Amino acid sequence: MAGVAALLYVIGFLGNFIVPKSIDSGAATGFTQALILNILLVILFAIQHSLMARPSFKAWWVRLIGTAAERSTYVLFTSIALFILCWQWQQMPMVIWKIENETFVLILTGLYFLGWIIVFLSTFMINHFELFGLKQAFGNFNRQSSDISTFKIKFFYTIVRHPIMLGLIIAFWATPIMTLGHFIFSLMNTLYILIAVKFLEEKDLRKVFGKEYELYQKKVPMIIPLIGKKEKQITLKEKGTSF
Repeated sequence: MAGVAALLYVIGFLGNFIVPKSIDSGAATGFTQALILNILLVILFAIQHSLMARPSFKAWWVRLIGTAAERSTYVLFTSIALFILCWQWQQMPMVIWKIENETFVLILTGLYFLGWIIVFLSTFMINHFELFGLKQAFGNFNRQSSDISTFKIKFFYTIVRHPIMLGLIIAFWATPIMTLGHFIFSLMNTLYILIAVKFLEEKDLRKVFGKEYELYQKKVPMIIPLIGKKEKQITLKEKGTSF
């Protein structure tokens, strides 16, 4: 519930609609104070999000709370970090660009929601319920052992290795009015995604899936479609994975 609530709130937060506190609302503070606090908020989220995802932390955390609760507590703490970021975010109202043409406004608004749709659909292309920790919790409740993670490639994952991150980046930047605060949020989170995926997440995935994932890296771009793709077709026969 917290994960879904946080995701929906962030959609409204970045889009400046419905939610009580959006990225461009709230009392204005001094530039330096706002800049420092906003940077610290993104760093806080990045530390929580990356630290709890590392295998070494997971191994320690599982010893405390058990395997079944590991993923759901990760989602819970990520949701709390997101709510803190949105709650304490300081508006920086200087406008970097403002699109007034109605056609382009509609296009950018459409791209914004397309980004979130990509995020949402991508979660189901791996396992939405496992991603939020529900599968593990219900399996534990029913006294079922957890399945071993398998390497599966479906739909969007045949185009880019991290479609969830692609959707987020589209949503960050697709706006008809880009304020300085929105720009800093988008820039810092885009840099965080690129760094964390390349140097942390992909490293962990190579350890888990070995040469199978290394071959996948060579064939499919990381985040941006068509960039970094070396071969047109992929067939992995060793473990029955194909895409």
